[in-house]
Amino acid sequence: MNNEVNITINGRKLTAREGQTILETAREHDEFIPTLCFLEGLSGVGACRLCLVEVRGVPRLLSSCVTRVTEGMEITTDSPKLADYRRMILELLFAERNHICAFCVASGNCELQDLAQQLGVTNVRYPYRFPKYGVDATHERFLYDPNRCVLCTRCLRACEEVEGARTWNVMGRGIRSFMITDLNQQWGDSPTCTTCGKCVQACPTGALAEKGRSTAEMKRRENLLSNLSSMRDSGR
Repeated sequence: MNNEVNITINGRKLTAREGQTILETAREHDEFIPTLCFLEGLSGVGACRLCLVEVRGVPRLLSSCVTRVTEGMEITTDSPKLADYRRMILELLFAERNHICAFCVASGNCELQDLAQQLGVTNVRYPYRFPKYGVDATHERFLYDPNRCVLCTRCLRACEEVEGARTWNVMGRGIRSFMITDLNQQWGDSPTCTTCGKCVQACPTGALAEKGRSTAEMKRRENLLSNLSSMRDSGR
């Protein structure tokens, strides 16, 4: 049985299980922390940095999805400083790629779009890069549009940790990074893809989508990956 630790989140004295992350604890107690890269059922990587929180006595902001709770920890999840950082991160994500919601299959079902509305992002203060990435529609069932990718790596982790295929990877560095299949082959030529669609279900935007979907028609099966992970861990 896990030991319990006493922590404080936004002034609330709470009990958490030893080994839990700040994000897991906050969600259990209905404390909102935004995130794009986290998905229940997959490992945490701290890629998007939207889940940054303040911890008393720590001089830097911490990613709540990969930071474990400790006894006496005092956490702030909502402050003007955090709000500024989160808006800045979202604006940079919008400026980095070509997120045109009006023409996206995931419009209305997009986590990036939802967070922008929740966090009050009404304009982007940074110059748009307008990269010219081609769409990979070579797969028989799915397509990949890197223009809408936020590099959360949820597709990579779903493919590796749940399906075990390891088809997806990251190529490049910094803002020039993008997702690739196998050794930068076209998706339709992939020898490892099982066509399971778990990567599509994991994607928070319209970067991965099912073919035949028009604007705002892309819906995902909630809790699919967490349920599959639970079944796997229980040996079912």
